[in-house]
Amino acid sequence: MNNQKHVIVIGAGFAGLAAACILAKEGYKVTILEKNDQPGGRARVWEKDGFKFDMGPSWYWMPDVFEDFYALFGKKPSDFYELKRLDPGYRIYYGKDDILDVPANMQGLEQLFEDIEPRSSAGLRKFLDQAAYKYKVGMGEYVFRPSHTLTEFIDLNLIMKSMSMHLLTSMSSHVRKYFKNPKLIKLLEFPVLFLGATPQDTPAMYSMMNYADLSLGTWYPIGGMNEIVKAMVNIAESYGVEIKLNAEVTRIDVEDKTVSSIETNAGSYQAHFVINGADYEHTDQKLLAEPDRNYTASYWDSRTMSPSSLLFYIGTNKKVEGVQHHNLFFDEDFEQHAKEIYKQPQWPSKPLFYVCCTSKTDAAAAPEGGENLFFLMPLAPGLNDDEATREKYFNVMLDRFESVTGQTIKDNIVVKRSYAMKDFEADYHSFKGNAYGLANTLAQTAYFKPAMRAKHIKNLLHTGQLTVPGPGVPPALISGQIVAKEAMKILGKY
Repeated sequence: MNNQKHVIVIGAGFAGLAAACILAKEGYKVTILEKNDQPGGRARVWEKDGFKFDMGPSWYWMPDVFEDFYALFGKKPSDFYELKRLDPGYRIYYGKDDILDVPANMQGLEQLFEDIEPRSSAGLRKFLDQAAYKYKVGMGEYVFRPSHTLTEFIDLNLIMKSMSMHLLTSMSSHVRKYFKNPKLIKLLEFPVLFLGATPQDTPAMYSMMNYADLSLGTWYPIGGMNEIVKAMVNIAESYGVEIKLNAEVTRIDVEDKTVSSIETNAGSYQAHFVINGADYEHTDQKLLAEPDRNYTASYWDSRTMSPSSLLFYIGTNKKVEGVQHHNLFFDEDFEQHAKEIYKQPQWPSKPLFYVCCTSKTDAAAAPEGGENLFFLMPLAPGLNDDEATREKYFNVMLDRFESVTGQTIKDNIVVKRSYAMKDFEADYHSFKGNAYGLANTLAQTAYFKPAMRAKHIKNLLHTGQLTVPGPGVPPALISGQIVAKEAMKILGKY
């Protein structure tokens, strides 16, 4: 019986929770060991003085991925939370009195493009039609493959479809084929900023993100992104999953190519199978003995990482007028900041940044009369991180925010917390303090990502943002589904 086979999942992030839900539904006994005091991984919550902050993901894109996941359990998003489509999806500040609001409907979007670049709406339709095709093929044909071997992709039908995916064309040249106006180019290149390379080095396949953004829309679950975590925990526990918090794994013992025990700060555990949803590099290099590792330290050091971030959680005692739920400050050189993340890693000279004002949509995120603000500046991973530098860049962002929006909030800040590389490392054992996992370069796609399988251990698989299919909340949900299916194949053999 499946319920006689025990699976331990390390980490209660999206991938770990997804895997646990599926395995428990199939009758396996599942225990999640979570290092921190709440589930959700990076999607934790911090509350102070009536302000409620999502600590990590703040964009709800690809709603179909969430719907498909819940449907596996006979559920839908509305069973757990109210989902609201944002309109505008977000605002871009190109400078003072120079803003662009991204409409939530195609008619408004086409008119916006025409107003900025006459006769560009036809190009937008062609661009998004191609992006829709890439999304359909990518999500339907690519992402659910475990990528154990290259032979998984030797499929004539897939090869034919791949010819239209623009794998060898850069995102930069692809966008410029259709549009000339720098504002529109920035709008379309922005989603790849967090994928781990400049638009010049990112395959145009990732224009599928523009389809996710502009066509599928930007949504918000009332109550915050942690509502997704609560929904997944609800499903997991309904099938008997046991989630042990404050249980940090300190060592994985292996005998005869099989995990024999998992040591934690709260005791020792044994199981038939182990799924690692914690940081892959940390588990590989710190929890396993050298003969049991998949990779060397030099292998990991040579990986191209997506950015880290400097975050500030800010509560004000006054309303902030004019800003939207999501706000992108592109009033400085986009290419310069990208170069300082990916080409010449350093603290940026004139950074772009993002501000989320959750309380514009969700009044419960801040006390009455106050505002909940989330400042984020993308950074190269692995930089020196100290309080003085954090504060310097907070003042840079705050001064620009006040100048561009035309209002002062400095004297109205009543809650403030910073979060950056040292915190990502301490809380998640994040490799080089990264926030978004591996870069989505062609050389780190599918089979070329760190393997889901443990090469020297029969009952261990990896999941999450450092393996297939990649970083982001929807890919993490998919990664958990893939690893659960692969675990059941292996468990069925013994």
